[in-house]
Amino acid sequence: MHIHKIMQLVFFYELTYKPKKESSKTEKAIGILDIAEKVSIYRDYNLVAQDSILIQAAEKMHKSGFFYDIGKTMKWPAFTFKIKKEYPEMKTILIDGISQKYFGYIDTSPQNWKIENEMDKVTGLSVQKAILDFGGKKWIAWFTNEISFQDGPYKFHGLPGLIVKIEDVDKNYSWVLTGVKKISDFSELSFTEKISGFNDVNIISKDKFEKAYNAFREDPFAEARSRITPQMRTQKMPGSDITVGDLLKQQKKG
Repeated sequence: MHIHKIMQLVFFYELTYKPKKESSKTEKAIGILDIAEKVSIYRDYNLVAQDSILIQAAEKMHKSGFFYDIGKTMKWPAFTFKIKKEYPEMKTILIDGISQKYFGYIDTSPQNWKIENEMDKVTGLSVQKAILDFGGKKWIAWFTNEISFQDGPYKFHGLPGLIVKIEDVDKNYSWVLTGVKKISDFSELSFTEKISGFNDVNIISKDKFEKAYNAFREDPFAEARSRITPQMRTQKMPGSDITVGDLLKQQKKG
């Protein structure tokens, strides 16, 4: 199989990862790499897989005038970030939600690959080994000349062919290509992303992004807390004796 000069493809990767460092427990997620003529987008499959559910629910609510809780039918993504690579420069941008806004940063970290002579077969494709030091980890990748895109999952790119498998030596993260599909309706933004404001992204420095992201993870309700008036804090939650202020205190402790 040789794939080249074919635009608008989606590559499916199975990601096996450790939610906590130094843990033997692993979890799995599906990531997709959309490749179009001038851009590629890597994201969690569930970020786009919910589109049909949301569109149907929106149409149903519009016709009936009633609100339907579709939370139980949704499969939430394991990872909420999106990686955008702009061709041909391979300008790499990470985008994620922080509080109620979307922020991104341009990652200029070099990817200095060392290509080895070792060959193998992965998921039926002839692959060659390459090694990379990136993000504080040592990575081992297997790429194929049968698919000539110099791209891969997450931020990885720059090899002579598509990355079929890549994992760090401690096996905290491992991606394996599991499938490919040709698409005719590529959109950089899914329906879910459009209605959530993903098209309005503030690009900031990586340092500012990481500080804001870490602060948000430590206290997700910080911004909401600052907007709540003293009067609102004394109000009780529906069906409970707990006040809004007490709930926010519990969330902060948690």
